[in-house]
Amino acid sequence: MPEAVLFDYWRSTASWRVRIALNLAGIDWESHPVDLLAGDQRGAAHLARNPQGLVPVLEIDGLALTQSLAILDYLEDTGRVALRPSDPAQAARMRSIAQAIACDLHPVCNLRVAAHAAALTGQDDTRGDWMRHFIRPGLEAVEALLDDTGPYCIGETLTQADLCLIPQLYNAARWGVETGDLPRITRVAGACASLDAFRRAEPEAMQPAPI
Repeated sequence: MPEAVLFDYWRSTASWRVRIALNLAGIDWESHPVDLLAGDQRGAAHLARNPQGLVPVLEIDGLALTQSLAILDYLEDTGRVALRPSDPAQAARMRSIAQAIACDLHPVCNLRVAAHAAALTGQDDTRGDWMRHFIRPGLEAVEALLDDTGPYCIGETLTQADLCLIPQLYNAARWGVETGDLPRITRVAGACASLDAFRRAEPEAMQPAPI
């Protein structure tokens, strides 16, 4: 039996954050895919796990945890990872970056939000326009918040901020948002790309096999 079960979707950036953390922790975990495109998140089984009908949900220690940042904090508080700076000022910087992505940028670029925007206009092109409108300015703001030298978001140590940033860059690339001219973000992306825990959490590694 695995130590943890993660109910996730392969392209979910929130799920991706948790996958990275589980890999960093060395936890024996198993993915149970929730097909967001098929509407599995609205089924009774998943709503029983998470009344919001969202992913991820992490079953661990007899608990069913929701919200990616809360899950990262639980893994930290139970001694499984160390992704929060001990210095209060640095911890506050880290939270400001993580929340700028997870609480400000990600929610407006959520699948259901963009789909609703497209439904209101009756034009499918609205989805991409919507994504690009929010992603680029959001990442420009994050760029200004990052450490000057790195290699990571907050200096030399990997933090929750890095786990939030990398999945969002995948989303940016998916919707044609240029980020190569953002040097700090590019630096962080390169540093994290060398880490096995990040590579094993990538969507391509988690995509279900065609039926």
